[in-house]
Amino acid sequence: MKKELILAALLALAACTTHKETIPPAPDYNSPETWYIADRGGDVDLFYICSTSTFDYEKDGAAVHYSWGSDSTACPGLTQEMEGVDRILSGDLNFYSPYYRQITMETYLDNQLIADRFPLTMEDVSAAFDYYIQNYNEGRPFVLAGFSQGGQALVELLKELPESLHERMVAAYVLGWKITAEEVADYASIIPATGADDTGVTICYNSVEDPEDATPLVSEGNAVAINPVNWVTDSTPAVLFDTLTVTLDQESKLLLVDGFKGTGYAWKPYFKDGCYHTFEIRWYGDKLRENIKNRCQKYLTTVSL
Repeated sequence: MKKELILAALLALAACTTHKETIPPAPDYNSPETWYIADRGGDVDLFYICSTSTFDYEKDGAAVHYSWGSDSTACPGLTQEMEGVDRILSGDLNFYSPYYRQITMETYLDNQLIADRFPLTMEDVSAAFDYYIQNYNEGRPFVLAGFSQGGQALVELLKELPESLHERMVAAYVLGWKITAEEVADYASIIPATGADDTGVTICYNSVEDPEDATPLVSEGNAVAINPVNWVTDSTPAVLFDTLTVTLDQESKLLLVDGFKGTGYAWKPYFKDGCYHTFEIRWYGDKLRENIKNRCQKYLTTVSL
């Protein structure tokens, strides 16, 4: 019996060692190393929150479930996305994107882990936005955008947005995430876009081949949707690249995309074939850049700075 107890204790100790975890230090947003910035001297800024590019890893024998946001060299996936999104969306806008302790892809396989870990992520995003407003923005109007995990964070950021800042927000682009009817009802800063050039509004969409292909985590319960090809909220179809037909389904609030024949695009087990989550910026990038420009022009001509 004594040997069995000793063995059990050793196994327990080994398990504790194996499952040791570490949390990266909080980014210091006073350090340039925690930002990707492209200051073009523009009249409007674009503040962008990256999607998930981090997988679980080990550091010094401990498991890590967040990106190491305090060190940009440790986040090559975030850097590549920042560079790509800046190139696709910004145009003449100034671009600001913070490195942050985003949760990992594996975390998104468990709703409880998301609930446990995402608050730390939001601490960073909120701190980064506050620092940006106080130190970089200089009173300019701004566009907010986030994709996937970045869209999730953007929804939470919008909930915190005071009226004084909402007045300077040209628009918010929640890409590849959901906004519920309750969130619209409860937060005055979340106003669904209804057209191509309304300002102070939130744009949201998710693309699939068929509603049954949707990933519930990112789109179930979504109540805010607009077609980013023709900028309507009804079911009028729009043609993209001369090959794809994009239609907003009124019941599911999903973009139904017909005509795509590609393979190998779905990140399984997170998304299945027919869920076009990975294309939410790439497919609509030209439309988004043009739309951001249009909304900024509308804002600058109608709102006194």
